[in-house]
Amino acid sequence: MTTLKAVRGTRDLLPPETALWNRIEATARAVFARYNFGEIRTPVFEDTGLFARGVGEETDIVSKEMYTWEDRARAQSEKPQSLTLRPENTAGVVRAYIEHKLGETGQLKKLYYIGPQFRRERPQKGRYRQFSQIGAEVIGPPSAGSESPLRDAEVLEMLATLLDELGITGWKLEINSVGSSADRARYNEILRAALEPVASQMCGDCQRRAVTNPLRVLDCKVPEDQPIIDALPKIVDSLDEESKRHFAEVLAALDAARVPYTRNHRLVRGLDYYTRTTFEFTHGGLGAQNALLGGGRYDGLSEAIGGPKAPGIGFAMGEDRLVLTLLGLETAQPEKIDAYIAPLGDAKDEAALSRMNAAGLAMARELRRGGLSVELGDGSFRLKKSFETADKVARCIVILGQDELQSGILTVKDFASGTQTKVPRAELAAHLRKPADA
Repeated sequence: MTTLKAVRGTRDLLPPETALWNRIEATARAVFARYNFGEIRTPVFEDTGLFARGVGEETDIVSKEMYTWEDRARAQSEKPQSLTLRPENTAGVVRAYIEHKLGETGQLKKLYYIGPQFRRERPQKGRYRQFSQIGAEVIGPPSAGSESPLRDAEVLEMLATLLDELGITGWKLEINSVGSSADRARYNEILRAALEPVASQMCGDCQRRAVTNPLRVLDCKVPEDQPIIDALPKIVDSLDEESKRHFAEVLAALDAARVPYTRNHRLVRGLDYYTRTTFEFTHGGLGAQNALLGGGRYDGLSEAIGGPKAPGIGFAMGEDRLVLTLLGLETAQPEKIDAYIAPLGDAKDEAALSRMNAAGLAMARELRRGGLSVELGDGSFRLKKSFETADKVARCIVILGQDELQSGILTVKDFASGTQTKVPRAELAAHLRKPADA
């Protein structure tokens, strides 16, 4: 019989690594709350038209990477609905903003999400077909200041704070402006004309993109194509005065907040809905594919999917890449739990063994309800096995034998210091809460 395994491009997350995922998510939630963001949870699949209209039919995501199927019609007169596992979450958030008429409040909506996305692309280090993203969006009517350069700068400053609080040092912010929709269209034509005589010398993807989506050529990572790309016209030369002013104000606000950045004239992002500010945070510890997260402004996305004018800016970060970065920066062992309770019983006396195990469970419940993390052994274990198991997972072992049960005085050994102490049952929780070096 064939052994079943996780599908290619997916994986299981196991402890202790999941503790790091939980820490990342908890830190993100705490930072977002300080900036007045609330959580939104959208469905993991949407009508395929949402992504075709919002993300862009000529993007690689829509044309090659989506998981799409036809849902069976409920009646013979109905056409099957085309559904897609979400490849990104911004379009879904904007769809929810429109559907629930969130713009009618007249206020900015600051929303964040944490959850899985799906793209059928070649799996590689830090990149999977099911992957988890942390993202946030700031969206609202123009009257609420949603077009303000200050919103862009605040999002970027928040991201700098989040990476700092996660302990990710050495990050680099790269930033650019792709201008308005008109600027982008004008630059696309300039780029298409510039690519026409040289595209045949480039990789297959660039040859295709030179016709269908010239901006994506700038994303190419093929080393042999870089000299050609470096010689192409820059988008900054196609920006109108309003786009230049907007970008200058974003940079001025970042300067005032002392958030360091580097202007990257080739940074355009791959999705059709981006306008004006685009950005990436990168880290050298990730190798050639060094992006930690990216995002930008999308002032026309709401109208593109049938909604009111609602300019916005957002970002998404892949949790897998954050985990890889932190694993590269951290050398400490996983933090141990507070205590391991070791009931001592007699395997030949089932009644006595049952009583000791029950007493151990009662003690564990008491300590856990007091906020301590506790692992419970089994009275059938030999004392040596209990010590070996406890040393792997806990700071202390609490020995609960017949004498300790009758006297109420417990034997506690601290593995870090090697000290063994007699502790009254009533004082056990307080003793276990003491720092290891106290």
